[in-house]
Amino acid sequence: MSIKADNVTKIYGAQKALNNVSFEIKTGEIAGFIGPNGAGKSTMMKIITGFLPQNEGNVFVNNQNILEDNINIRRKIGYLPEHNPLYMDMYIREYLRYTAGFYLSAKQIKPAVDKMISLTGLEREQNKLIGSLSKGYRQRVGLAQALIHNPEILILDEPTTGLDPNQIIEIRNLIVEIGKDKTIMLSTHIMQEVEAICDKIIIINKGEIVADDSTKHIIKESADIDNIILIEFGKKLDKGLLLEQNYIKDVKSIGENKWLIKAAIKDDIRQHLFNFAVKNNNSVLAMQKQEKSLEDLFKELTK
Repeated sequence: MSIKADNVTKIYGAQKALNNVSFEIKTGEIAGFIGPNGAGKSTMMKIITGFLPQNEGNVFVNNQNILEDNINIRRKIGYLPEHNPLYMDMYIREYLRYTAGFYLSAKQIKPAVDKMISLTGLEREQNKLIGSLSKGYRQRVGLAQALIHNPEILILDEPTTGLDPNQIIEIRNLIVEIGKDKTIMLSTHIMQEVEAICDKIIIINKGEIVADDSTKHIIKESADIDNIILIEFGKKLDKGLLLEQNYIKDVKSIGENKWLIKAAIKDDIRQHLFNFAVKNNNSVLAMQKQEKSLEDLFKELTK
């Protein structure tokens, strides 16, 4: 199932949390929805899931307007909020039976609970109180309740917040496995997570979309923010001589005969620098292109 936001605006008093937000997530895609704190991520997710109405614009789930068929659409969505609202004094199985009861018939509940416990790796913990679980296992319980009715769309708001590195990898792998037959929208502050599992990236800042493209294309864009070369020449070189080259925008000395050189063109300038060294009776001891990351692009778009 697809998700489409069309000029969505949400206002809290005098604050415009979302301003004409538009994007589309196609069926089967895993989309990373990223932005700084307060950018409007959680608000947008609550609108998609039907928990919060927008002031203007429309949201469509599989071409159905969320405001016109709210209950039916919500049955097709699984939602894990940022602050996982679990009942700490309930046992895992008890809690999952309880949440399954909102969607399923009595005969369907036990098989669904058994399946979710297996899928989310809760077998060893299934007879424990939720309040006694680690944060990682509580997130697994949250995912299990979001998936209990086998929704076609999964909305995950900061699913790995507060987890240790091993737990992050476990939850990330679980999302990838689940995403094989579902449309997933997730928010996160971990850029490596977005790069690892998302098909597309939507960046929001101050309530407005500032980037919306495939992960592959956005990562390529991030690499092109600045073309910077780290180079070490064999002997001393005058800075002014480097700046005379029309393919060089700026240079910075970082040690004896070592320079950071910012290119004035998008093309790789390493061959130009090698030819420059030969022409000036110098040698190149080391040369490396400094790669930009998705995090660098994120900073550029949201600063």
